Amino acid sequence: MNKEDPTDLIPFTIDLTFDEARRRAEVVAALGPDWDPVSVLQGEDEAYTLLYSGLDAEQQRTYDLLVAAGVLPGREPGREASH
Repeated sequence: MNKEDPTDLIPFTIDLTFDEARRRAEVVAALGPDWDPVSVLQGEDEAYTLLYSGLDAEQQRTYDLLVAAGVLPGREPGREASH
């Protein structure tokens, strides 16, 4: 086998599909039966609203600029930053 000839290489592939499915199942199991994704999302929405409430005029202008630039998500449902 010539160390400089790339055609002598043996192809090596790994299918991680099974491992990814197992990892996801373990994450859901670790969350436990009391995990409620709907209430978690509602809590995140409430926290987001509270975080950006009570801004003074300058802070609001800065917030609006960051939303318009896609740095921060807006306040609409399903929001996410574009960057």
